[in-house]
Amino acid sequence: MAKITKKRKEALSKFDINLEYSLEEAVELVKKTSYVNFDESVDIDVRLGVDPRKADQMVRGSVTLPHGTGKVVRVLVLCTPDKEEEAKEAGADYVGLDEYITKIQGGWTDVDVVITMPSVMGKVGKLGRILGPRGLMPNPKTGTVTMNVGDAVRAAKAGKVDFRVDKTGIVHSTVGKVSFDNGKLLDNIHEIYNMILKLKPAAAKGTYVKSLYISSSMGPGIKVDPKTASV
Repeated sequence: MAKITKKRKEALSKFDINLEYSLEEAVELVKKTSYVNFDESVDIDVRLGVDPRKADQMVRGSVTLPHGTGKVVRVLVLCTPDKEEEAKEAGADYVGLDEYITKIQGGWTDVDVVITMPSVMGKVGKLGRILGPRGLMPNPKTGTVTMNVGDAVRAAKAGKVDFRVDKTGIVHSTVGKVSFDNGKLLDNIHEIYNMILKLKPAAAKGTYVKSLYISSSMGPGIKVDPKTASV
């Protein structure tokens, strides 16, 4: 069993792991329990009462956070030559097609978002085994397979996050940085949590949100009363 460090013990002493806090209290606790000397991401983890093995209970979507994620988003656009200028003007970091497909097949995945066009999905689809496990595979449902590549790039740069329930029934997402003021973190969390609620599958029975936690990258998870997370 891993030894708990002195700093982590101190962080854990600042709250009761058995209690459920309001979202406002939890955001404050995340800041108080951050004990590293860099600006950590703040993450949300929502356990849902769904069976992700069933297609009609899959929860997947995207949302643009009002205050962004606080991180630099590297965007690759795989497109035909007539769309390259549009992608570059919108701020894409990498633009091209065949050369980047070859590069990815060689193991390169040093990007955060991949955007492409319907007309080239035949080529891009071959990258599924590489991009899929890394959460980078373009998908029409998240707006990353589109003819409006410029809009997609701008949305990604502005703080758009894609999320999907994992095989254990949990949605994980970054919602900002510890350095964000409390109001910005609350706005971002409300935005993504409300979207998760809207995406409740009709086939899901019983309690939809089973638990909600927020934490910093290295800090402990703070349990949140789900009723305080929606607006």
